Amino acid sequence: MKYSPDQYIFFDWGWGRINATLVFTWLLMLLLVAGSWLVTRNLSSGEKISRGQNLLEVLVSGMANHIEEITHRKPYVFLPFVGTLFIFILVSNVLSVVPFFMPPTGSLSTTTAFALCVFVAVPVFGLSTRSLLSYLGQYLKPTFFMLPFNILGELTRTFALAVRLYGNIMSGTVIGFVLLIVTPLFFPVIMQALGLLTGAIQAYIFALLAMVYIASALQRKGE
Repeated sequence: MKYSPDQYIFFDWGWGRINATLVFTWLLMLLLVAGSWLVTRNLSSGEKISRGQNLLEVLVSGMANHIEEITHRKPYVFLPFVGTLFIFILVSNVLSVVPFFMPPTGSLSTTTAFALCVFVAVPVFGLSTRSLLSYLGQYLKPTFFMLPFNILGELTRTFALAVRLYGNIMSGTVIGFVLLIVTPLFFPVIMQALGLLTGAIQAYIFALLAMVYIASALQRKGE
C-alpha cells in the first residue's frame, strides 16, 4: 500500500523522475488558473453579479477581514501570499474525494515547501515594517541567553507546519483505504464527508498560522 503520491512514478528517465506529486500539483495549478480566469473575465460593479463573482468576493473579503483582525494593518499587502496558500491547500484537499486524484498535500515534500515559503515570508514582511537591527533584536528578548531558543522556535514551528498538514492528509487517506477494504459500501462515504471537512479546516489552520507568524514579525506600535 502506498501512502504518499511521491511513491507513484509516472515517468522515470534514470536521471530524473516525475511522480504523482508533480503531476497533480501542475494539474491543480492549471485548474486554479483556468478557474480564476473564468471567474474574473466578466467582473461587474453593478447590482447583478455572477455566482462565481459573488463567491469570489465573499472568499476574498473573508480572508481580508481575518488578516486585518490579526495584523491590525491593511490586509491587501498580505492577501496574495496567504490567500494563495489557503486556496491551493483547500482545493487540493477537497479534490481528494475525486477518484484517482492524489492531493499534493499528501506529500511531505509539498507541505515542507509551503512551510519554507512561510519561513521566508516571515522575515520578508517583518523587514518591510522595521529595521534589520530591530528585527534581529527580537531574538535577544527578553535576554541574550534566549537567542538559541528563539532560533530553535523558528525552526520547530516551520517543521510543525509541514508535518501537521502532511500528517492529517495522509492519515485520512490511510483510514479511507482501510475502511474501503473492511466496509466498502457505507463507511467510505462518511470518511469522504469527514475528509472534506478536515481538509477545509487544515487549509484554514495553515493559512491562519502563517498569518500569525507574519504578524508576530511586524513592527508593533510604540516600538
